[in-house]
Amino acid sequence: MRFASPIELRRRGVLGINQRNARYLYTLNPRARLPQVDDKLVTRDILAGAKVSTPELYTAVAASHEIPAAVERMKEVGRFVIKPARGSGGRGILVIDGARTDRRGHTRFQKSSGKLIPEAVMRHHLDNVLSGLYSLRGSRDRVIVEELLVPDPIFDDIRWQGVPDIRVLVHRGYPVMAMLRLPTASSDGKANLHQGAVGVGIDIASGTLTGGVQYNAPVEEHPDTLKSFEGRRLADWTNHLFQAARCFDLTGLGYLGVDLVLEESKGPMILEINARPGLGIQIANDAGLEERLTMADGWPGEAEDPRARVGRACRAFGGAQ
Repeated sequence: MRFASPIELRRRGVLGINQRNARYLYTLNPRARLPQVDDKLVTRDILAGAKVSTPELYTAVAASHEIPAAVERMKEVGRFVIKPARGSGGRGILVIDGARTDRRGHTRFQKSSGKLIPEAVMRHHLDNVLSGLYSLRGSRDRVIVEELLVPDPIFDDIRWQGVPDIRVLVHRGYPVMAMLRLPTASSDGKANLHQGAVGVGIDIASGTLTGGVQYNAPVEEHPDTLKSFEGRRLADWTNHLFQAARCFDLTGLGYLGVDLVLEESKGPMILEINARPGLGIQIANDAGLEERLTMADGWPGEAEDPRARVGRACRAFGGAQ
């Protein structure tokens, strides 16, 4: 693995976390608007009001006495995802691919990795979420139980269990950079880079996959399936960018990350919106953000509609042949 000096990073336009915070987060994301995206249930309501496609909500839990009914609902649907409403970084998320009940009536929930979780452990996990163990500031939280999406077949041989998602970084309404996050055995089937998922760069103009990274080291193939992802093209890519660009208009946040899933039959669906998107997307794309953000600063922003903003970004930032 090659390490770059601070001088080289600046020359390549790599954005650092202090720059991100001072120049973009603090100036473009007003504190009063952050609750719209810091609470995933609030975000769902905003997206639903705009008729944006999201996973079906099976149930939400706000208090411990609601846990037994929620567990029964989980047994009924079988496949689902559990999320803390105010969680971050993938903490507290469980991806459940099925429920099994033995002859004695004891139920175990099967994770996407194949590991079985006893019902008592599941109840304990839900209680931990409610206590705020995974929330942004350690405050009381709510549990979301939602539909486990079926990913498009294009991902079948470049993912390990789990559901791949797509992060689009949106600046002043313009999609400036994107990456695909692929679950691995290391990430326990979650599409989270910090936990070992693979990040793959995406050409903004065409939706073509480029190089990848895992644990900050370059990779050209999925570490578990050994299949190359370079050169593959995502279906309905312009719609991905359009849905991401709309989130600027819906939230009023000028710098955000939009996470989508390309579902097998429903197309692009928004999972969540992040007001503090990480910077690993630069490593996945082998490109710095600073030049793109500076360019977008000179564009009309909200004076253009989302489709016009997508078109402008694709013309400026596309590079794959």
